[in-house]
Amino acid sequence: MKLEGIHHITAITGDAVRNVNFYAGVLGLRLVKKTVNQDDPTVYHLFYADEDGSPGADLTFFEYPGASPGVAGAGMVHMIDWRVGSSAALDFWERRLREHEAPVSRLESGEVRFSDPEGLTHQLQHVEVPDAPLTAAAPDVPAEMALQGFHGVRAYSEEPRRSAQALGEVLGFEAGSDDGAWEARGESRGGLYSYDPPPERRPRQGAGSVHHVAFASKPADHEDWQRRIAAGGLHPTPVIDRFYFRSIYFREPSGVLMEIATIGPGFAVDEDPQHLGERLSLPPRFEPLRAKLDGVLTPLPDPRQRTAAGT
Repeated sequence: MKLEGIHHITAITGDAVRNVNFYAGVLGLRLVKKTVNQDDPTVYHLFYADEDGSPGADLTFFEYPGASPGVAGAGMVHMIDWRVGSSAALDFWERRLREHEAPVSRLESGEVRFSDPEGLTHQLQHVEVPDAPLTAAAPDVPAEMALQGFHGVRAYSEEPRRSAQALGEVLGFEAGSDDGAWEARGESRGGLYSYDPPPERRPRQGAGSVHHVAFASKPADHEDWQRRIAAGGLHPTPVIDRFYFRSIYFREPSGVLMEIATIGPGFAVDEDPQHLGERLSLPPRFEPLRAKLDGVLTPLPDPRQRTAAGT
């Protein structure tokens, strides 16, 4: 029983309009689901991914309008690593991000590191992996340059050795030689989970911070994962039905909030695949709130339509 790499990464934004303009407009991801936070349905939950909304390329945001900036520290993911297909793609993204005035730097090892408008750090890498590329079809991003899904995440931990048993024996990650990275690799996909020493500052959730990282489970294995995590002393939640997938939550010993999410049913369960993310989608139990939410949630732009129109 193996986890199939990263399923999704969820962060916080204080400005949904700016968030859409950056992740769909600048990074060229597809807004594949516009829905609500199921634990607080008065706020958005936005999902960006490849063209099909695949696990492995799914970056999501809770919007808390006007949220104060977050501070990444011990027990938090502080960087998201993405894959690209070539060194030419790294050149493309360095130029594009500079053109859009994003804070960006080129590392000596070749990676492109940048921050979103709220300070969330990302890194682009050209790596050789067997995983299929997961790309979106943005009008102004050539297909060969597009982001290809997650490569991994980096978290801050004061004592990473405390997490070794949970990661290796309970979750089945494999210890790697790359800077202490652990890898969750299944039959189809893999993703890295790495640690860095934390800065000397008090961590705080807020805009531009990562809320949790989810790893992908085959649906048939999901309840077994819940029992295994419980037996490993990590105190998971029961299985929670999120309509688009099922979820289990727990904290690994460093303090990072983790989730095990099923591969499917997927985002096409309530929308035509050709029109994902174009309307507010509500799981059936939230449908009675639609009229209220239409008056509360901020109207969002369609950056693809603007780009295609040349505006």
